[in-house]
Amino acid sequence: MTSIVEISHEEQGIAIVTLNRPDAANALSTELLHCLYEGLNELKLQSNLRTVILTGAGEKAFCAGADLKERAGMNDEKVRETLKLIGDTITAVENLPVPVIAAINGSAFGGGLELALACDIRIASETAKMGLTETALGIIPGGGGTQRLPRIVGMATAKELIYTARRLDAKTAHAMQIISHMYPPQHLLEEAKKLAGEIAVNAPLALRAAKAAMNQGADTDLKTGLQIEKDCYQTTLQTRDRLEGLSAFKEKRKPVFTGN
Repeated sequence: MTSIVEISHEEQGIAIVTLNRPDAANALSTELLHCLYEGLNELKLQSNLRTVILTGAGEKAFCAGADLKERAGMNDEKVRETLKLIGDTITAVENLPVPVIAAINGSAFGGGLELALACDIRIASETAKMGLTETALGIIPGGGGTQRLPRIVGMATAKELIYTARRLDAKTAHAMQIISHMYPPQHLLEEAKKLAGEIAVNAPLALRAAKAAMNQGADTDLKTGLQIEKDCYQTTLQTRDRLEGLSAFKEKRKPVFTGN
């Protein structure tokens, strides 16, 4: 039986997480959210994990956001529960200890874009479209969009995008630095794997420390951020991988990191 969230493992400790509801534009149903949340928690515990690619099944949608058909049948209490589940799941993506790449293979609106914003790096198909469109539905972004988008594009631009519920094409999203790269649809996953491979050859514990330093320091003053960086640096000093990196440099060869 096909899972609603598929997790596959590539070489080099790369995991691919695929939202698998293509007939429903990979919308965030409660079932999908629970499966994704559980899958992320399992990945978080895997010591050999080096990087994650998050994408959607099919060619039309990365994730259309909340499942509005399901939402229409909910009472207020259930809506609040589901909103919390969405927020918790998106935060679980952000809290994965390794770099996460969003491969936006199609439309990413509302919660779908919020999911991508929680990733470390976003790349997209040239045909992808995206936006935080909630104000056009009488609500606001509730999965972290009002907080994460300003940190990526700046407050003024984020306000304009959210107030207007504007839908962006990939070219515009790239110009705004919402996405880092865009590729022909048929090459997107291949390029995501290449990027993941470029990351995965580096020291796993160093990658985790670098992500922790950046994420924890982003919203602090510089002095506090530098202390966070120092603390994260200290975690790498006693690792075998640091010694391997020094030896490889001295011997003019590629290092072989083990995550120890």
